[in-house]
Amino acid sequence: MGEVKHLCLVKFKEGVVVDDVLKGMTELVSEMDMVKSFEWGQDMLNQEMLTQGFTHVFSLTFATADDLTSYMSHERHAAFAGTFMAALEKVVVIDFPVVIAKPPPSPPA
Repeated sequence: MGEVKHLCLVKFKEGVVVDDVLKGMTELVSEMDMVKSFEWGQDMLNQEMLTQGFTHVFSLTFATADDLTSYMSHERHAAFAGTFMAALEKVVVIDFPVVIAKPPPSPPA
């Protein structure tokens, strides 16, 4: 199957210190070897009709579906998930196998 993505779209509750959540998430994934990469971002165009209020995205990449399963069932993930979910007004989570439609360019020689 190849690489798998764990994608979360979120809207934080009013008053949540987002930087604290980002710090916690970064610490969590940096200590878990099954996470191949972690990226996050904040919406920059504020198109409410399209974003439906979601403001941030978190993307984790795993080498295999088994690595994703290990991450999701890990006690450290479960502990952080409670804190993370308490900070959210709403969330959408999608896990999917990566299909590369356009590969990144090769680095120059």
